[in-house]
Amino acid sequence: MKKSKAMGILVLILAIMAGMSWYAGTIISTVGVGENRNIKLGLDLAGGVSITYGAVEDNPSEEDMKDTIYKLQKRVENYSTEASVYQEGNDRINIEIPGVSDANAILEELGKPGSMEFQNEDGETLLSGTDIQNAQAATNKDQVTGNTEYIVELTLTDEGAVKFEEATAANVGKSMPIVYDGQTISAPRVNSAISGGKAQIDGMESFEAAENLASTIRIGSLTLELEELNSKVVGAQLGEEAISTSLKAAAIGLIIVMLFMIIVYLLPGFTASLALILYSALTVYALWIFDITLTLPGIAGIILSIGMAVDANVIIFARIREEIAAGKTVNSAIKLGYEKALSAIVDGNITTLIAAVVLGMRGSGPVKGFAYTLGIGIVLSMFTALVVTRWLMKCFYALGLQDAKFYGAAKEINTIKFLKKKTIFFAISLVVIVAGFVGMGINGAKGNMLNYSLDFVGGTSTTVTFKEDYSIADIDEKIVPVIEEVTGDPNVQTQKIEGSKQVVIKTRSLELSEREAVNQALIDKFGVDQDEIVAENISSTISSEMRSDAAWAVIIATICMLIYIWFRFKDIRFAGSAVLALVHDVLVVLAFYAIVRISVGNTFIACMLTIVGYSINATIVIFDRIRENLGGAKKRDPEVIEEIVNRSVTQTLTRSINTSLTTFIMVFMLFILGVSSIREFALPLMAGIICGAYSSVCITGALWYVFKIKFVKK
Repeated sequence: MKKSKAMGILVLILAIMAGMSWYAGTIISTVGVGENRNIKLGLDLAGGVSITYGAVEDNPSEEDMKDTIYKLQKRVENYSTEASVYQEGNDRINIEIPGVSDANAILEELGKPGSMEFQNEDGETLLSGTDIQNAQAATNKDQVTGNTEYIVELTLTDEGAVKFEEATAANVGKSMPIVYDGQTISAPRVNSAISGGKAQIDGMESFEAAENLASTIRIGSLTLELEELNSKVVGAQLGEEAISTSLKAAAIGLIIVMLFMIIVYLLPGFTASLALILYSALTVYALWIFDITLTLPGIAGIILSIGMAVDANVIIFARIREEIAAGKTVNSAIKLGYEKALSAIVDGNITTLIAAVVLGMRGSGPVKGFAYTLGIGIVLSMFTALVVTRWLMKCFYALGLQDAKFYGAAKEINTIKFLKKKTIFFAISLVVIVAGFVGMGINGAKGNMLNYSLDFVGGTSTTVTFKEDYSIADIDEKIVPVIEEVTGDPNVQTQKIEGSKQVVIKTRSLELSEREAVNQALIDKFGVDQDEIVAENISSTISSEMRSDAAWAVIIATICMLIYIWFRFKDIRFAGSAVLALVHDVLVVLAFYAIVRISVGNTFIACMLTIVGYSINATIVIFDRIRENLGGAKKRDPEVIEEIVNRSVTQTLTRSINTSLTTFIMVFMLFILGVSSIREFALPLMAGIICGAYSSVCITGALWYVFKIKFVKK
């Protein structure tokens, strides 16, 4: 490449980077600024709309309430993946939708969850909404014209399928109006009797119309008929301080990581630092463009992804240094470094991307939101590492920075005999995992195996009208400590009702005597009137169905990752070892939660999913080097295989340490500067990062070696 061309490309890249970074800064600057914010924020950061519905039916059953809550949760995810639905009292359901302030607009769009019926032309009811299991918008190709048709696909319950077949058989050639709250919303024509529990409604003018009809059918299929009781706008749970401290932690952590990369990797580290700035800007753009709701765990997840984005660059730079040490020219070393690092980067990121796609498709609530952020981070990190950094390296080389001293050379390290200590490593892991189960057993005998928060077990919601209009900072400083002292609950959540002096205080489930003690403390300390205190039991915001969705999503994702690794490495032993290493890391972090008694809430799911992605990525890097050093051989002497594993782990040791260190730095800054809820998220993540580094170096290769020796093909 000519110098003039290199200079032109470099100036263009830097100009684009500067412009995008500046505009990303303007987006970030409005994150906490009322209605002018460019990025949607969750209830914890910006508040939103809270709507309370009551069941029309007297004394609804627990099962009907749970089913209705789950279906409403799926419905409100159209507004935000971070929306929450939970039970209040015996017959009320509360919906909280973040990032909006117009309750009437939401109510109008959401609609009254009322009754829905399929009728014949004489107005007789043939099916009710409860006979519909699901409704989804879809497209279809007309076999004759080739035009795209917009349809609604219906899935009926077993009982509904029987009714539907009988109803359609009796009404062939006639219309079957769909009536919602007394109004006909669609009148599809029956062309033939329909069996099998599946049906289609065609004739939609657009996909949006099909989606609207599908949404109406879904909400109309609620087990219970509901009526609106009240709606209100609630303030942020954490306030401006949480945002400012998190952004400060991100900035400081990013600067430290960039300095680390420059000091350790010289010129390549400088190019990676520039690409990291662009990566951060692109992440902000993605949140804005894809309209993703940002919560406090989301901020933490993005900051964590910045640390993990360094990984691809570390792998490349280590390869470049190896080639320079082997006597290659700098130009050849750069080319070979990218070529040899490609398989590890692609396999590691695609494996994690598979998990993100499955979690996004199968998960609910925070799991779905986490999957979106994870998927965006993976794509952007690959782009910046494989494209941006590479072009910057080419430009700097063409401009005269061609001396090997600017790039460094890998120092020869004697192969470390990791496998000699494999029994000790396995024993340490086993002891930690067993200790975790023992801790959960002891805790279970006392109450709960883990320190479940309101998100998992529900609790008591106390609405208090104060004499003064307290700010969020005042609530945290003056009111929360009083509640914590009386209840002994360190995980108190508060919400301010906008336009009033009311504050909602959520705690663990309180006995009558504890409620009375809380009331008395509020009266004595703040002069609150007894009549202005209303307490209700509330259910968990993470329902059993949502937990089931998350569990199935993780199981399916794990199976898909196993199949991909098996396919890519042509050996089931690689896949089996990777899954076992993943399970190892999850169990160790679970043990940390049990022993340290960290609160298990929404952030728990995000933390465990982060560990899964981090673990599998580290494992792939080790396996890629083992595959390369094997050279395609199918059979080897055990001593030779042991030497290959030891050499592979040693060769990737620098990557394992540096990636873990940069990621740890980002999370550690969160822990130091963040608010209490952020620290509760950061602490187990730090434990997971340490565990991931340990397992990738000490456990992963040893597991594969054991499988290889025990199950080697003769």
